Amino acid sequence: MLYSLFTDMDRCTPEEVQRLFVLAPEEQQAFALKFKHTFGQFATLKSFLMLKELLVDNSVVSPDDPLHFKFNSHGKPSLADHAGIHFNISHCPKAVAVAIDKQPIGVDVERFVTPSESLLHYCMNDDEVLQYQQSEHPEATFASLWTQKEALFKQRGTGITKELRQVLAHSHPDVELTTHIYFQQQFAFTIATATRQEHMTGSPTLR
Repeated sequence: MLYSLFTDMDRCTPEEVQRLFVLAPEEQQAFALKFKHTFGQFATLKSFLMLKELLVDNSVVSPDDPLHFKFNSHGKPSLADHAGIHFNISHCPKAVAVAIDKQPIGVDVERFVTPSESLLHYCMNDDEVLQYQQSEHPEATFASLWTQKEALFKQRGTGITKELRQVLAHSHPDVELTTHIYFQQQFAFTIATATRQEHMTGSPTLR
């Protein structure tokens, strides 16, 4: 598993969007233009270029190769021309994350927030609610639990399901969850990877 994490979100500006726009292919340009706000356009373009860089740096594609995507019934994208390589993307106002692997992978980044009581009880089970309430850093705890849930769903390729509250309470021997908490930048990042399988290896790219 290899991942790239971009955290310099001060660069999320209209000027940077224009710079990234000319570097992206027409398909990604069109997708970015569906967003009316700067962040959506920036995250779309930046994540695509980060993905392309990871694939080029690890000799999956050459710099001039186009990337063609296909989507499963739940909307999870994959590389149409490289069935043996899986990827996943996530972004929030604090970071953009991209990961690739030889097995299905899921990633999620979320900024620290204080959830409402209704949201807390909607997405967390009783044990997780207690963990949040007793935490010295409740916002970090909530972000960590949320990213673990979403990364797991994304690794499965199902999207968020009605199992949301209890998904972490169930055993998942085929999936390993790795969570990083960035207190200074106020976000959490979780990667869900398949266990006991061949993985891509290397150092993460942090920016």
